Amino acid sequence: MITGDELKKMVKEKYSEIAVASGKKSCCGTENISGYEILKDEYLSLDGYVKEADLKLGCGVPTELAEIRKGDTVVDLGSGAGNDVFITRAIVGEEGKVIGLDFTEEMINKANRNNEKLGYGNIEFKLGEIENMPIDDETADVVISNCVLNLVPDKKKAFSEIYRILKLGAHFCVSDIVLKGNMNEEFKKSASLYAGCISGAIDQEEYLNIIKDAGFTNIEIKRIQSTPLPDSLLEEHLNSEEIKSFKNNVQGMFSITVSGTK
Repeated sequence: MITGDELKKMVKEKYSEIAVASGKKSCCGTENISGYEILKDEYLSLDGYVKEADLKLGCGVPTELAEIRKGDTVVDLGSGAGNDVFITRAIVGEEGKVIGLDFTEEMINKANRNNEKLGYGNIEFKLGEIENMPIDDETADVVISNCVLNLVPDKKKAFSEIYRILKLGAHFCVSDIVLKGNMNEEFKKSASLYAGCISGAIDQEEYLNIIKDAGFTNIEIKRIQSTPLPDSLLEEHLNSEEIKSFKNNVQGMFSITVSGTK
């Protein structure tokens, strides 16, 4: 089994490549990795949208459902080139603040270059890991994330950190990929599929229980969308018997947007 440190190294290398290549699809919706497009939601009509910041890496639009208000301090986990950060900034206005966190230096550099062109003084991009955020306790009114927690090996630690940086009474709203059922061990071992937000997926109930165990209340799935895996993708990684086992054990794969309150 691939270790957590190995997964982090592999994901960091992959996303560094994406930042440099700028525009090649990867992760959720990757043509490079799997030929499987998960992302259906469109950002183009949203206020604050910046084309250069949209690397097509998400699996939802958490900002639409996050109940962000003018003046809020918002933290975006796995902020990439700044797509959700710039859209969030359009909501919070001059009175608010948006912090983007990413553990890939190339992504942080790209996001900062994008922000330099825009000249926003209330946006900050930080380099760091979601499992150990360089962010003070009770900083955020809202925490958002778009198909990134799936890439974090220790999801319990990730949600514990989200809880820590939220103010009392504040909330998170994240989009992510989950399963209904249990994935084959052979599928989980695929590093490329892990970077593609697929083999890192866990059962939906387990995912929600991790959130509950972190201390959150008012946990709600605000949107759910089926994302079926094509046979062509399964055939790249599994033999016929393993495909049969996969279909018997996995009832479905879904993009969900879920929220919870501290």
